[in-house]
Amino acid sequence: MSPVCGRNSASSIITEIFQVTTTIFTEMSFFCNRLGVNSVQIAGIIIEYNPLHRGHLHLMEQVRARLGPDAAVIGVMSGDFVQRGDFAVLQKRARAEAAVKSGMDLVLELPLPWAVSSAEGFAGGGVRTLLATGLVTHLAFGSECGDAAALNEVAACLDSGAYHAGVRRFLGEGMSFAACRQAAVGAVLGDGRAALLEGPNNNLGVEYCRALLRHAPGIRPLTVPRRGAAHDGPAGSGRYPSSSAIRELLRAGERETALALMAPAMREVYEKEEAAGRAPVFSETCERAILARLRSMTAADFAALDRGREGLWNRLYSASRGAVSVAEVLERAKTKRYAHARLRRMVLWAYLGLTPGDVPDKIPYLRVLAANETGRALLARMRKTAAVPVLTKPSHVRRLDQAAQELFALEARAADLYALAYPDLAAAGGSAWKEGPVIV
Repeated sequence: MSPVCGRNSASSIITEIFQVTTTIFTEMSFFCNRLGVNSVQIAGIIIEYNPLHRGHLHLMEQVRARLGPDAAVIGVMSGDFVQRGDFAVLQKRARAEAAVKSGMDLVLELPLPWAVSSAEGFAGGGVRTLLATGLVTHLAFGSECGDAAALNEVAACLDSGAYHAGVRRFLGEGMSFAACRQAAVGAVLGDGRAALLEGPNNNLGVEYCRALLRHAPGIRPLTVPRRGAAHDGPAGSGRYPSSSAIRELLRAGERETALALMAPAMREVYEKEEAAGRAPVFSETCERAILARLRSMTAADFAALDRGREGLWNRLYSASRGAVSVAEVLERAKTKRYAHARLRRMVLWAYLGLTPGDVPDKIPYLRVLAANETGRALLARMRKTAAVPVLTKPSHVRRLDQAAQELFALEARAADLYALAYPDLAAAGGSAWKEGPVIV
């Protein structure tokens, strides 16, 4: 030891080492306890929050009631466009901010091709995104029945040979696909299980379970009985309205009523977006742009959107030639056999310039939209556990492979097309290349 390093100096060094070690241990203990290194409880929720209301808060509360108050929650959220084939009423970063302020720890974006897909594609994309984090132990969702085992049984049936044979038989009788689906399940499992498919949240829950069975059998389904208004139901006077009811109130100009039904953080974010001229967003604002896109497309362009090659594209092509509103296009093209949402999605895909070839074989990256302190700790863990790159800065896209860069470019184009529906058209393009996550 050097002469200048006496006993007091050595004691000081030891004290400093002890303090640093204690700090590190304390921080490690916090993360171990908060994120459960020894008994990991991290729930994933596939969300749209269009907009976020008390029913969504109830699901998060129930997740922590069942998994423990320290359970972390990761959301996988649709971006600026949603599964029903529509524009989100608020841009994605705003909805992600409201989610984190409402109790979610980390929000990742569900890439566009899956966000605007069928229920099966939407669920599959969400599950594969959660799986790619390498952290999630449970998938939480609301349902009418609240019975994960029953939904899982129906999910397994949908991939059975007996089910597919039944669907082919019932389709041959001219039934709608939804009716065929339920009848085929009934023939295999009985009417009680088949009746579950009458509930829209049950239906989506079945697709979540189906995606788990296919891609992530290690993630357990956790379902909570849905409270309040039915999916797409009217607002009513209850405590738990549907998101669609809130959107309709905004569309009708009943702003205060709509705001009162949102979660508090959602209301706060909505008012901020509204003041900036970015809310509310409705597809009607872009109606002429959508019609112009449809009329500029060839028959071959429409055919490329019809994955089933069932001739639906031809009805949509014919309707687009003479209709003077999107609603009229949909009305002219609809048939008894196909759900209205499928047509809406085809129109949206046309507007965005999407084709089935734009759907990657796998989730190419995890894009972070918002996080809190726990979310940042999750991101630190994901540096070791994630199966794909995690994007926290748009500039990081240039480090990815070509397929990932092409998907991000597609997302950036979609963001610019979405901005055309802002009430204030002063918003410039290129936001996807400029904006990072919201840190709360």
